[in-house]
Amino acid sequence: MLDIRDLSVSYGKHQALDGASLHVNMGEIVVILGANGAGKSTLLKAMSGICEGQTSGSVTLDGHTISGLKPDRIVEEGIALVPEGRGIFGDLTVEENLKLGAFPERARDEEQANLDRVYALFPKLTERRKQIARTMSGGEQQMVAIGRAMMSSPQILTLDEPSLGLSPLLCKELFQNLSAVRELGIGILMVEQNAKQSLAIADRGYLLENTRIIHEGRAEALMTDPAVQAAYLGGGGKAAAPVITKATDTVHQQPKPSKAVIPSQRKPRQTADSLVGFDVSDLVAKAGQSAASERTAHQPSSGATSGSKTSLTSATKAGELGAMLKEFEIAAARAGRSSPLPSYQKPGSRSAETVSPANPKTEKPVTIEIYRAPRVEVYRRKPSTGAFEKE
Repeated sequence: MLDIRDLSVSYGKHQALDGASLHVNMGEIVVILGANGAGKSTLLKAMSGICEGQTSGSVTLDGHTISGLKPDRIVEEGIALVPEGRGIFGDLTVEENLKLGAFPERARDEEQANLDRVYALFPKLTERRKQIARTMSGGEQQMVAIGRAMMSSPQILTLDEPSLGLSPLLCKELFQNLSAVRELGIGILMVEQNAKQSLAIADRGYLLENTRIIHEGRAEALMTDPAVQAAYLGGGGKAAAPVITKATDTVHQQPKPSKAVIPSQRKPRQTADSLVGFDVSDLVAKAGQSAASERTAHQPSSGATSGSKTSLTSATKAGELGAMLKEFEIAAARAGRSSPLPSYQKPGSRSAETVSPANPKTEKPVTIEIYRAPRVEVYRRKPSTGAFEKE
């Protein structure tokens, strides 16, 4: 039996573990639950002899004190650790990783028997025995890490977050395999944040909070404990307290306070039509008509006098453009009175007209810029008539 008494760890003035006490029997799964930073991994490292902090307290295995021993001697005594992140040798094959676990003297004579036992427990490793470990999936690498620890013939197997990074399906398979390891008579001490599945296979559990063990009990009792459900199993909060009417002895559920409805403070958006004072689509339509007349003016036709036609279209275009600019000036002046716009001159613009404000003392001038998109038109001379035709 593994027995830990008043185990404490500190890193300088920082207390990482404070007086933890627990025990693990042979053939028993014990899970340690707690939030990040509570001291779970520190506890496993301290009992395995690889903690870098100052450690105090006692750790005994079958009555023999192992606290203070070197890590390799602790493995020889019968405690094997599967660290967080697996820690396998990625460039070696599966079988080479497993055989490295049989290095302790206690396991050398039983190397082949332990290897057969690992392959029986994890059949996938039998198929992948010659595969490079780093090319395997996360779940398969976790099997290699657990199998390597079992190759040392441990009495107590300790695991630090074995389900970390695994999919739900692989997690389920992993915990089933740990149940099979228990059937071999090996005690398991497991640090795990997947409280639901770990408690489902565990015999007992401990709650570690702020470096201290605050509660322990059977796994079934912890599963139904409201505090454990709320903290680790995703349980809801406390239900509303019932109100009992003495006259009728009727139980009424206290209604939940309704949330106050706060009206929206957003201001209504102003449309372009409401800002300018008339329908902007009319200006767009007129601009389109002006562009169409410009394209017609540039298209040559046979049998027509080019000089007179050009002068006529130029005069018409100038008149339409002037009228359209006048309407833009009126629109800009109205918009400037409601929300003054900054004067802006874009480099390289074709033309810009500045509209004087109605009140120069309080309003800024508004600049209207007109841009024309570049247009490329191709004409070919018809050999028969000599006239140009647009493609």
